[in-house]
Amino acid sequence: MKILAIDTSCDDTCISILNIKNQKLKIRSVQFKILSNIVSSQVKIHQKYGGVYPSLAKREHQRNLPIVLKKALKEAGFEIFNFTTPLPPPSRLQRAPSFSIFKQIPKSKIPNINFIAVTIGPGLDPCLWTGVNFAKDLAKKWELPIIPVNHIEAHILANFLETRNKRQEIRNLFPAICLVVSGGHTQLILMKKIGDYKIIGETRDDAAGECFDKTARILGLPYPGGPAIATEAEKLLTTHYKLQTKLPRPMLNSKDYDFSFSGLKTAVLYQYKKSKIKNKKYKREMAREIQQAIIDVLIKKTIKAAKNYKARTILLGGGVAANKELRKQFQQKIVKELPNTCYLLPETCFCTDNAAMVGIAGYFNRNKATKNLEKIKAVANLRIY
Repeated sequence: MKILAIDTSCDDTCISILNIKNQKLKIRSVQFKILSNIVSSQVKIHQKYGGVYPSLAKREHQRNLPIVLKKALKEAGFEIFNFTTPLPPPSRLQRAPSFSIFKQIPKSKIPNINFIAVTIGPGLDPCLWTGVNFAKDLAKKWELPIIPVNHIEAHILANFLETRNKRQEIRNLFPAICLVVSGGHTQLILMKKIGDYKIIGETRDDAAGECFDKTARILGLPYPGGPAIATEAEKLLTTHYKLQTKLPRPMLNSKDYDFSFSGLKTAVLYQYKKSKIKNKKYKREMAREIQQAIIDVLIKKTIKAAKNYKARTILLGGGVAANKELRKQFQQKIVKELPNTCYLLPETCFCTDNAAMVGIAGYFNRNKATKNLEKIKAVANLRIY
């Protein structure tokens, strides 16, 4: 079985092709082979805005999707098609374009693909619709069913993607506590099995990744803020440092599993304005403290949930899960407090947005595949249940 997956939920244009073997066997025996996984980043385009500019991201997706598809097909070993028809300039009133490039592909040269999986939400509405309409046009031409995919579930299932010579044992992993933490989401999810989810905690305001971005901007660091703050924190050679004011850990001791990071952002702003010295050492100390404050809250809430729900596994997902310090401290805390709990986290390349994770989510949701393309709609605020 081959699945072509598409993700345009934010500012990365992503297309991947997966080959799934042994799909009729038990779930732990399923083999996922990534034939291609192409990501076209728009980071440099959005840096001057300090965040993603949705209408600009949409236009870049329109420009990049045919190019990324061609690269994905080539890397997967399929015959290359020459997409020569230029895309018309999109109207401001046009929700998403119609991609006429597929008219150039002869029916005899359609690649051997079984499904198209596409992210329908959550995400930025203009970006989602661009990917959805691209998938619809492709599905019409190739006469393939589309599998709608929830972006949050894709981040969770990225834990089961493998590029190394090792097998993940999926049995006895449930119930699991999943921490999905990114620029737009910070959620704790109880996972009873694949496809059975319940949100038990989430951010009440800023997501952790958003907090990284905003505090980095305060310190004069580039976008995206998470990697920038991690880099500066790593440059602080000493482990013994003391700020004039220790930053808060919002909702660290609350009885629920919710998060709040807007107060941390405000505290950084006040601290920065109050400080008379703003040299490199100060910024590195602040970066270390910001990073540690976020890590402390994420770990304590997740460990607490894992204990209370008697979780057999803790899974991480989302762009912030690529943070090396977060990954290391989670490992240390789990070994110390939950030694019998399995700890899964995706390889760093699968933490940030990519289509390979959409492909694996598509496989586990293939019962939702449909050729009724009118049913496939983007839902910017889509929830996972």
